[in-house]
Amino acid sequence: MATLNILYEDPHILVCVKPHGIATQSKSIRYPDMVSLIKNHLAKASGTSGKSGALKSIGSRTPGSAEPYLAVIHRLDQPVAGILVFAKTPASAKDLNKQLQNQGFGKYYRALVTNAPSEKEGTLEDYMVKDARTNTSRICSAKENGAKIARLHYDTVPDHGRLFSTVSDSSSSVDISLSSQSQECHETELEIHLDTGRHHQIRVQLASIGCPIVGDTKYNPELTGNKGWQTIRLCAYKLDFKHPVTHKAMHFQLEADPA
Repeated sequence: MATLNILYEDPHILVCVKPHGIATQSKSIRYPDMVSLIKNHLAKASGTSGKSGALKSIGSRTPGSAEPYLAVIHRLDQPVAGILVFAKTPASAKDLNKQLQNQGFGKYYRALVTNAPSEKEGTLEDYMVKDARTNTSRICSAKENGAKIARLHYDTVPDHGRLFSTVSDSSSSVDISLSSQSQECHETELEIHLDTGRHHQIRVQLASIGCPIVGDTKYNPELTGNKGWQTIRLCAYKLDFKHPVTHKAMHFQLEADPA
């Protein structure tokens, strides 16, 4: 059972770290997602959970055991790790959603990619379309049905400032595999700031310039035939916004990938 890594909590918001492999929100009850983990945490803190600590209203739907309020403000793909903020009240949700829509959120990512981009920093602007049947996205022409503009800025991270370790852990077969791949492909770490939030945007746009993300089994051509689990080296490592009630500037940043 996954455990919560809470960075900040007050009566209005909760900021936490989503690990690789856990969905932000899922309809499946077989595996935990961030929403169910946080609701169980809130229920336990308020005394509305059962003896096992599980939220009563999620499992047994016991009359009178209402679920704690929790609003999803933004999401991360299931393979991707990083910082998320959730609202604990409707008023906080309204304010945070307004900030998000008006680009009041500063969302920054780090990606470990195979190959270095031709320019150390730059802006990628493309049109993208999502294929719901395959749960993938691709770059397309502006005239294609469903096309939406996608824009991001990237900058190359110097070796001394990296979030991702390039040293393999002998106890992890996955890390050994990734280390071997990185040595062959001359991996580079990029910092990315999104102007838009399209489906799989970072993964698709980086792959389109020949810099697919290490561990990405959907868009890295070296791994698309691999059916086994690999940890994608993409992390939402920094988040800035204003507190929905106090309006104080909030800043959160990870110093290492939460592998």
